Amino acid sequence: MSDSSASQLSEAMNRLWQKYLPQMEERVATLQAAAAQMASGVALSDEQHRMASADAHKLAGVLGTFGLKDGTELAREAENLYSEPSGADAATAERLATIAERLKTMIAKRA
Repeated sequence: MSDSSASQLSEAMNRLWQKYLPQMEERVATLQAAAAQMASGVALSDEQHRMASADAHKLAGVLGTFGLKDGTELAREAENLYSEPSGADAATAERLATIAERLKTMIAKRA
């Protein structure tokens, strides 16, 4: 790939990142809210589990597209945790809150 092509690709990827940044931030906010609810001792509804799992799944895909492999792995872990219909245990809630915060930081640094 020539330098010009690489530069054009990089610019295109940066434009896509900016375009999808608000959606990524919303998805992380969904993960944060779900983790906070679990931490407060309130179990998530089936719909909240599905929504958090779906948002984590979407984040896993998009972060990988933009080269954030660690973000993809964290989002996949969150997806798996939200896919399990477990109760609002403190350890799971804490791990999900940590994942959401790390994803938020990664996205902010990339922006």
